[in-house]
Amino acid sequence: MSNLIDIHTHYVPNGWPDLTEDAGPQAPWLKVESETEAMIMMGTKEFRRIQSDAWDAEVRLRDMDADGVHTQVVSPTPAFFNYGRSGEQASRIARIFNDLALEIVEPAKDRLIPFCQVPLQDTDAACRELERCIANGHRGVEIGNHVGDLDLDSEGVVTFLQHCASLDVPVFVHPWDMANSPRLDRWMAQWLTAMPAETHLSILALILGGVFDKIDDRLKIGFAHGGGSFAFWLGRMENAWHGRNDIIGTSEFPPSHYLGRFYVDSVVFDERALRLLVDTVGVDRVMVGSDYPYPLGERPVGEVVRKSEFLDDIARQLISRGNAERFLGLVH
Repeated sequence: MSNLIDIHTHYVPNGWPDLTEDAGPQAPWLKVESETEAMIMMGTKEFRRIQSDAWDAEVRLRDMDADGVHTQVVSPTPAFFNYGRSGEQASRIARIFNDLALEIVEPAKDRLIPFCQVPLQDTDAACRELERCIANGHRGVEIGNHVGDLDLDSEGVVTFLQHCASLDVPVFVHPWDMANSPRLDRWMAQWLTAMPAETHLSILALILGGVFDKIDDRLKIGFAHGGGSFAFWLGRMENAWHGRNDIIGTSEFPPSHYLGRFYVDSVVFDERALRLLVDTVGVDRVMVGSDYPYPLGERPVGEVVRKSEFLDDIARQLISRGNAERFLGLVH
């Protein structure tokens, strides 16, 4: 498979203007340690160590060639969403990172597809920034799975998703700002349990919140990390919709009816999990993703898809490329 489309990767610029005026003392900045090493800082606190593969197109292309990836979707790192700030502040930050993203992909625009970020807490500002970015060369948008206590079925987010559908702009949903507690501070438990749960909750909100009933199927929306725990617990949701319809019956149809309305990536790391995912959401709704360049991602990219014996050649080609081409609007 030398023609993979990797739908889930991230970038970090190798520097940006001072954001203290907009983001306060905890503003993100980059402590550059060498030509290839840097530390993302949140104020005085270390957040994540990164390398030049986060910003250097040449390094990305070398890794892509090694893994048989032809095309990457390059999305923001969710830590920079800034949904907790004012819409005006988040808009200025989004503009900075979105413009820097275009610089990162410029050396290989035929292989690196940029997705923008928007100030999702301010619907009008989010729609404006989306339009500006699409006009400038972004192909889609990555959003977080919630804005504070508001899920994807909140009025403002639904309006934004409707706007994306009307413009035929694909949306990639990535979990962020997970719940925190002493019980989740060990073993990267936020990433191992809270992150899959957040994505599951997002899909639940689109279904039980009636979003799929309100927005027509022009909306192309995908979820990171295999859709979290959704595939494993669809039966529980279905049972609850029928058994406690007085509480759960907030959608026009039971949850299984909405399969086919959303995509997921393949970052599940295990053939058994991939089989369940394909059986549940459909072979036409799974796309290769890697979470490159972060250490919890899959390398080589698409390894589980490549080695899964239950997939025939047609299914493997759909997951490797065909579904992403449709999601990205590369084919119709």
